[in-house]
Amino acid sequence: MSDAQESPQETFISHLVELRSRLLKAFVAILIVFVALAPFSKELYSLVAKPLMHALPHGATMIATDVTGTFLVPLKVTLLAAFLVALPWVLWQIWAFVAPGLYKHEQRLALPLIVSSVVFFFLGMAFAYFVVFPWIFAFFVGFTPVGVQMMTDIDKYLSFVLWMFMAFGVTFEIPVVLVVLVRLGIVPLAKLRSFRRYVIVGAFIVAAVITPPDVVSQMMLAVPMCLLYELGLFAARFFPKPADEATRETSTTVV
Repeated sequence: MSDAQESPQETFISHLVELRSRLLKAFVAILIVFVALAPFSKELYSLVAKPLMHALPHGATMIATDVTGTFLVPLKVTLLAAFLVALPWVLWQIWAFVAPGLYKHEQRLALPLIVSSVVFFFLGMAFAYFVVFPWIFAFFVGFTPVGVQMMTDIDKYLSFVLWMFMAFGVTFEIPVVLVVLVRLGIVPLAKLRSFRRYVIVGAFIVAAVITPPDVVSQMMLAVPMCLLYELGLFAARFFPKPADEATRETSTTVV
């Protein structure tokens, strides 16, 4: 039986088989990178903990309140690092699975969208690590009362770091989201520009909910959100929806 004569059930099963194959390849890639990085799990955790350790007074250390914490926490960091290293391959597998079902113009949009999403997410993580963490940890340590020694549990510290990485990574996706909204014709660019005042208020509300309860952390999330919104508005000018492109091409032909 040819592909054209396949029943819907056979087509569905073939898609499931291909999806399973793609997911397996992605999982194997993450596993291989994880095994390669496992011997360096302690060094990876030390790298993640560096911003806090640099802010703590000389001689101060972190603690592990869980018996398995000294073993599991570095492995969690290693698993995260393995996922980030293998992410381009994982996204390629996702792309290879969904691309055959997309139109040509959708394929032209999807691939740059995936690449830019990854880049901006990594930029958000880097901004949190190199800019935000040193400031907020120094701020917290500076408010430590006399006679109190700040000693953070490594598991709680990792949870905090992962939450902040996720918050800033997602925040840095704002330009990508705006370009998609304009490109697909969901929201006109002029309408997005009129939302500026609401975005500013919303950015500070979101920052107050996501970040620790201090002004420094909130400003370091809210201000980039506003700037990224402006960047998204600027970038969206160069990615009009297809109807606009067709109209523009027609007018150019007539002229």
